[in-house]
Amino acid sequence: MEAHEKGFFTEANSVEVVTGRNRNAKNDRLKQVMEVVTRKMHEAVKEIEPTQDEWLEAILFLTRTGQICNEWRQEFILLSDVLGVSMLVDAINNRKPSGASESTVLGPFHVDGAPELPMGANICLDQKGEDMFIHGRILDTSDKPIAGAVIDVWQANDEGFYDVQQQGIQPDFNLRGVFRTGPDGRYWFRAVKPKYYPIPDDGPVGQLLNSLGRHPYRPAHLHYIIKAKGFDTLVTHIFDPDDPYISSDAVFGVKESLLAEFKRTHDPARSRDYGFEGDFWDVEYDFVLARKEEARSPL
Repeated sequence: MEAHEKGFFTEANSVEVVTGRNRNAKNDRLKQVMEVVTRKMHEAVKEIEPTQDEWLEAILFLTRTGQICNEWRQEFILLSDVLGVSMLVDAINNRKPSGASESTVLGPFHVDGAPELPMGANICLDQKGEDMFIHGRILDTSDKPIAGAVIDVWQANDEGFYDVQQQGIQPDFNLRGVFRTGPDGRYWFRAVKPKYYPIPDDGPVGQLLNSLGRHPYRPAHLHYIIKAKGFDTLVTHIFDPDDPYISSDAVFGVKESLLAEFKRTHDPARSRDYGFEGDFWDVEYDFVLARKEEARSPL
């Protein structure tokens, strides 16, 4: 009797033997997931044919990745990000109807409890950086304004740091704020022009990027979470299209539809109205929310 007839493990039947042992799994979804993961992993190993030393190095890499994780740092999420898996999961879970704004990854620096501010407030609390005025509308897919939309915004400063990365240097909730639209769906606030910054690259994932000849930088962007009753929550960014890293975001978060125009503006009258001392950056961007009942785009 041949080995495969008894269910013994061979190179040829490895997937069938391993997945067959899971036939009594107590959770059907887990069983399905493990069948796919096992099949893909075995296919990869058969194609790559790693040496024993190479496979050990892969295991040690994952070990180091886990060892560096703590309550402030999740290196496995970082690994998912730089492999493009985080963005793929985001895309699958946020398929939008035609015309709706696209989502992107949340990022690790969102903070709950940012203050709700009056429309037009300046979220820069330390007066450092190049002044910027951001404005636009929150609309539905029929181009109608959405009243009462809650807009949670946050960004890095002009040196590429978030407030939580520089506690004691930046004020708490610096460059963060929550705004609520009126009947016209318009929003506007003041901030400073953000700068590109590196993801943490002092650990195993950073070493992997370096070995692959990749940089760790994310292009300059502003984060948004936009919520409104009856609509899907939108988690997204808008990006500076002139940023040096706009075409090579380390975590693949840039989408063409999320490129905003950052206009350097000389307008003394507007500067005075905004409380700016000189020229400023003007950024206009409309967001379109999908109603919960709207059909999603097909794959």
